[in-house]
Amino acid sequence: MSLEIEPDPYPAIRVSMLPADTNAHGTIFGGKILSLIDQAGAIGAHRIGAGRVVTVAMREVVFQHPVRVGDIVSCYADVLKVGRTSITVCVRVEAHRPTDTKRAVQVTKAEVVYVHIDDAGRPVPIRESSSL
Repeated sequence: MSLEIEPDPYPAIRVSMLPADTNAHGTIFGGKILSLIDQAGAIGAHRIGAGRVVTVAMREVVFQHPVRVGDIVSCYADVLKVGRTSITVCVRVEAHRPTDTKRAVQVTKAEVVYVHIDDAGRPVPIRESSSL
């Protein structure tokens, strides 16, 4: 399906990292960031009108910088591709350091693939329930 969606200049999610999110080294768990990526990507999929979606793949997440307590993490979600039942979303993760609010550090990015499903969990075409 051909789709032209403007990149969203606003983050799908913005969260302040707390001490409860840390690992034994005092930085934020990678799993916490993966969870934010998954949520932000689903929000991106909903932006095109998809209803219920499930995650089927998360492609190559490489952490380039650590995230620390107090950082504000922003996840930007841009829809890359819409198939018959699937949606691929690129999620970019940035950390805004509290000591340097004018600069953001790119933490990671990932392509996440979702499948649009019905109430029984079966894949359904996106056009059937979306506003596309």
